[in-house]
Amino acid sequence: MYDAAACKWLVNRTNSEYVEYLARTASLSPAFAQVLINRGIKSPAQLDSFLDPSLSRLSDPFNLPSLGTALERIRYALRNGERILIHGDYDADGVTATAIMVEGLRERGGDVHYFIPDRLAHGYGFGPAGIEKAIAIGAKLIITVDCGITSFEAVVTARSLGIDVIVTDHHEAVRSEEEDSPSPFLLPDAVAVINPKVFPEAAHLTGLSGAGVAFKVMQGLFGNDFDPVHRFLDLAALGTAADVVPAVGDNRIMLKEGIKLIHAGQRAGIRALKSVAGIRSDFFKTSLLYYLLIPRINAAGRIADATDVVRLLTTRSDSEAEDLALWLNGLNSKRQEIEEAVHNEALAMLGKMEVGDGAIVLASGGWHLGVVGIVASRIAEKYYRPAIVLSVKDGVAKGSGRSIPPFDMHSGLTRCRDILKRFGGHKQAAGVGLAEEHITEFRERLSSVFMEELSGDDLIPVLNIDAAVKMSEVTIPLIDELARLEPFGYGNEEPVLGARNLEVLQPRIVGNNHLKMHLRQNGRRVDSIGFAFGELLQHLAENCRIDAAFLPVINEWDGGRYLQLNLKAIRPSRANGQ
Repeated sequence: MYDAAACKWLVNRTNSEYVEYLARTASLSPAFAQVLINRGIKSPAQLDSFLDPSLSRLSDPFNLPSLGTALERIRYALRNGERILIHGDYDADGVTATAIMVEGLRERGGDVHYFIPDRLAHGYGFGPAGIEKAIAIGAKLIITVDCGITSFEAVVTARSLGIDVIVTDHHEAVRSEEEDSPSPFLLPDAVAVINPKVFPEAAHLTGLSGAGVAFKVMQGLFGNDFDPVHRFLDLAALGTAADVVPAVGDNRIMLKEGIKLIHAGQRAGIRALKSVAGIRSDFFKTSLLYYLLIPRINAAGRIADATDVVRLLTTRSDSEAEDLALWLNGLNSKRQEIEEAVHNEALAMLGKMEVGDGAIVLASGGWHLGVVGIVASRIAEKYYRPAIVLSVKDGVAKGSGRSIPPFDMHSGLTRCRDILKRFGGHKQAAGVGLAEEHITEFRERLSSVFMEELSGDDLIPVLNIDAAVKMSEVTIPLIDELARLEPFGYGNEEPVLGARNLEVLQPRIVGNNHLKMHLRQNGRRVDSIGFAFGELLQHLAENCRIDAAFLPVINEWDGGRYLQLNLKAIRPSRANGQ
């Protein structure tokens, strides 16, 4: 019997005396103390900061170099009635960042317009289409959000036309190849560049999303008047969750406070979106962001024009919000159909290839550019290899890639840049464009880089277990403690506990291929369920012994409330090993 991912289980161990010390001094259970320590929270001060992510703990926005210069130029535009163009991006992070900037500057009396590029017509980033929009409306200042860090030509062109540019971004910058360069990065010649990734002074903010950077700009603009800035936290939380940035530090605070506003439904557009997604008005949790709200927000940018998503997020009209939410809901259904068709074709193509240990690069004409990134993500997860999915048209291949944790996708693409027309993104996700004739060479070279940097155990998925526990420790009070880790997200995932040598009782299939059974250890018996684990029933017998990785939850059913283990993986018992 094997867990579905065929992964290696990794339990981080800590000195038991230290676990007992932290548990005693902070009045925690030893199991919860172990979880915290394994997440890098090792002192009472760190524990207090992490478990109480209050607004007062937000970092000073002026830790971002160039923010002061940017605000001077923005205030000049506000005082003099200059028209300002916010240039965003078509994904959820980009449209929420745009909405934050638009709403904030309008609240300060600004004459503010916005432009969201079309994925198919314009491609990603600040380019000619944005400049044309600025000229058409008579803008004197362009502020980019979630893009612009590599838009060297566009910035030069805009300034030659008398239009100033402020770049706010969070993507990787181009590194300088000159040894004596004053900066390790090449930056666009803008009035100001605000990107935590390019300044050592802002190292603690490198995990911000595009919406997070936009929020910090507003935090600086409004200063001590925090009431209006607080209202942007629902948008900042959506962008932060959507871009899968670490849910720690400022991001954790924005998520926690923003989710409160999303639950409260303070914004007409989010209220309407929750309604069409079937989310109860009296209930909200972090996972609903990822599974129900963000896919709908992203749908327009994937297969249509995302401009109206900004309108949804900024409107104060309930009727307009309802119309736009219904439109997005329909687009999301259409996106799902297109995605499934491309995914099936990609899997069929892979079935005729030898995957091997290298990177996966798939290309075909007719694949919709709006869904290739999602398909790449699904393939990378299934095969545990970096995956790039390309759509080919008129001799040019464009697409998106997703990586696995040990491999830096952006760095790998940098080593192939001589055959790429363009690329950009993050360590785990990137966009790429190249000539069709170079696809085979690109696949071979990226695979070579991947295999050069990784081998052996790197190619096996890891299941990180936060704490090894006994069944006697798995209680409702422990579940209440674990809930203090919320909001969950990348870098602060839902905790997974592990237990060894569990006796299987009454294994059976329920519902749509779910594995249900009781697990007993030293007389303590706990209910468990493994969603979509039905195929593992054939390996189980009454009273056999297994190890299990799980998340303990409270299951409310038929008027009852009881403890249950949500299984993440199971394997034959290795009671004396790891």
